[in-house]
Amino acid sequence: QVQLVESGGGLVQAGGSLRLSCAASGRTFSSYAMGWFRQAPGKEREFVAAISWSGGTTYYADSVKGRFTISRENAKNTVYLQMNSLKPEDTAVYYCAARSLSAARLQYEYDYWGQGTQVTVSS
Repeated sequence: QVQLVESGGGLVQAGGSLRLSCAASGRTFSSYAMGWFRQAPGKEREFVAAISWSGGTTYYADSVKGRFTISRENAKNTVYLQMNSLKPEDTAVYYCAARSLSAARLQYEYDYWGQGTQVTVSS
């Protein structure tokens, strides 16, 4: 069982930056691939980024490629999402998720989810 808690969300102006953190419980965090997803008001939840258990493989949605960076510190049981050059369309609730196999882009492939953290980008 893995419990995930996101933090770091907030209100930021367009062009600004935020770093989201996701802290995981459990001693097997290093064996889990991690992902970030987001859900904007009135929209479906969508994939943002994913990282393998080792950090050696990462995936990004086209909409965030070059602006967002996913990383992890297994010693701290934490995964991060560094978000730069934020746009109003990045406004959403951001969720982290974990799965015990390789990094993946599809929501149904993830077993554990956090409660989410709100990111609001003003224009």
